[in-house]
Amino acid sequence: MTSPGCHGTPLDPHSGAFANEVEGYLLLQAEREQAQREADALCARLPWLTSGQAEDLARHYTEQRLGLTRQALQATADRAGRLRGEYEARYATLRHALLRRHAVGACLLIAGCTTATAGASLFVR
Repeated sequence: MTSPGCHGTPLDPHSGAFANEVEGYLLLQAEREQAQREADALCARLPWLTSGQAEDLARHYTEQRLGLTRQALQATADRAGRLRGEYEARYATLRHALLRRHAVGACLLIAGCTTATAGASLFVR
């Protein structure tokens, strides 16, 4: 199977990218069907439209609705990307601080052991 977003490169059916591609396709189809149902309901409430006008209105409504959905999803994806960057930066800062604390603790432990060994050797003499 090829991904239209990946310029025709084949997707491994066992990969997560393949599952994401299929999921995205199914979500798009569900959204398209929902938009079409809404457009049909709108046209049904306007009985004075000719069949050509109703088809035109339904097409415009569906395109507009899918465009708005695309914008909302893009805004959500952009926000998720920004949050991921913020969380990764915070995680790196916390990880660095924890590593620094462990290094200081290890140095203090080594210094304490060295002092204890030196003190013990003085008492032994």
